[in-house]
Amino acid sequence: MILQIVALILGLAMVIGGANALVDGASSLARRWGVNEFVIGMLIVGFGTSLPELVVSVTGALTRNSDIAIGNVVGSNIFNTLLILGISAMIVPVEITRSNRFRDLPVTILVTFLVAFLGMNGGLSRAEGWILIVLFICYIIYGFKFGKEEESGEGEAGKLYTGWMASVLILGGLACLVLGGRLFVNSAEQIARLLGVSDKFIAVTILAMGTSLPELVTSIVALSKNHSQMALGNILGSNVFNLLLILGVSAAIWPMSFAKIDIYDISVLILSIVLVWTGIYTGKKNVLDRFDAGIMLTLFVAYMVKMFIAL
Repeated sequence: MILQIVALILGLAMVIGGANALVDGASSLARRWGVNEFVIGMLIVGFGTSLPELVVSVTGALTRNSDIAIGNVVGSNIFNTLLILGISAMIVPVEITRSNRFRDLPVTILVTFLVAFLGMNGGLSRAEGWILIVLFICYIIYGFKFGKEEESGEGEAGKLYTGWMASVLILGGLACLVLGGRLFVNSAEQIARLLGVSDKFIAVTILAMGTSLPELVTSIVALSKNHSQMALGNILGSNVFNLLLILGVSAAIWPMSFAKIDIYDISVLILSIVLVWTGIYTGKKNVLDRFDAGIMLTLFVAYMVKMFIAL
């Protein structure tokens, strides 16, 4: 038990240290490139923290197991939006800029509806997979093209690292996030089993939420340093990465059927991102505040209870 506890603490320390390095490196890179922090959070932080999901889904596609790939993406996006964004907004209200309102959120919603529509109409063919990949490439170009339009002026100035050093911090931070997150989850699972916790509870809690630990800690660290746009970009970028690139590559490898995906899961996926949209159109502010966070976290708890009952 002592070794598992030490591993648990070490894993958490690696995740926190990695998140700090990633945020500092990404912030420095944004300043050097003259790109706003939302775009850096979306294109670098969000995509980087979603790489483990890419490996899992591609592996599922190579073994012709579309359930793994689709379930991984749907579950990850629900966790990102309801749990991670919900906790983030509960800690510190998340700023919503004009570009977020009229460009970034609508793109995320359209991508979510597109994948849901394709999925509910039988699944994703190889051709549709390649279309998603092309849309992903356009999304990256689009992000860099318009990423210099708006600067929120937020965030700590911090130390301005060289481009080389910023890259080292980003890559090192991502490595610590992935390895530390895996160490944390594995040790937490071992401790739970030693304490006699059921496999059902472990699956619904530790294993399910553990995959979102890097995104969660990175968003919290970004918010603690007043980089709310980077935190939002991390979440929305991760969602788009999952839907376009991960599902696109997986479907290009092997056509994917949504036959075994519960309509309840798809509904919660759509509702989660719609909640973000409606949360900023309540006539009160340009932030996602604790009230919005409370709604998202309540829906997340309801979703988890449904999952637990269905096991």
